[in-house]
Amino acid sequence: MMRSLVKYPLFLCLFFAVSCDTAYQTSTVQYKDYRISSKQPASNELSSMLKPYADSVNKSMNDVVAVAGITLEKKQPEGTLGNLLADAMMAKAKEKFNTPVDAVFMNSGGIRLPSIPQGNITRGKIFELSPFDNQIVLLKLNGKILQQFLDTTAIRGGWPTAGCTYQLKNKKAVNITIGGQPLNENAEYTIGMVDYVANGGDNCDMLKPIPQQSRGYLFRDAIIEYFADAQKQGKALVSKIENRVSYAE
Repeated sequence: MMRSLVKYPLFLCLFFAVSCDTAYQTSTVQYKDYRISSKQPASNELSSMLKPYADSVNKSMNDVVAVAGITLEKKQPEGTLGNLLADAMMAKAKEKFNTPVDAVFMNSGGIRLPSIPQGNITRGKIFELSPFDNQIVLLKLNGKILQQFLDTTAIRGGWPTAGCTYQLKNKKAVNITIGGQPLNENAEYTIGMVDYVANGGDNCDMLKPIPQQSRGYLFRDAIIEYFADAQKQGKALVSKIENRVSYAE
């Protein structure tokens, strides 16, 4: 037993301390700072163990998920990239929740690339585009709350949407339509968005008390699946400006 204890000096000290009859009192305690540095060489054994996983991840990130038929751009109040992502959210929200969805909104700040060039789109590029693990959720909003929400998006320059059109005037949302019909303050609408916004992100505090429906489905996964669907159909991804969000004259 003693031979094995030699390998554990701290345990050995404690063993003798509690085994002796003589009482000891600590007179001084010394502390020493230890720092973790990224410059320290990694264990060759650990690197070898992780290499197959790293190679697999790198290969997956280089997989071509879809092809962009045009350069897709993030712009405000409306851009082709935002419109495409909103369409992806709308299509996948309807599919995953198996319910009608009146409109969806994508916070502009959640789009982390200024553009996607024409050509191949890799899985890694989608992770750059949407690096956050935000989930798609559905909320039941009455027209008054929806107006407040859209006014907040207007202050922030307009957000990508599908199923809705509105104009910006004096930092307010005006001329709002949902499903082609004027906004009704007394109606209830099923609205899709990411949980970050539904939880009050980007100053959307009016949404915090509203119950959320969730399937644990990431918005990034919706993008990947929507893009992959187009690839399977042999279609390049395209989008255009449709005056979903515009400035009022």
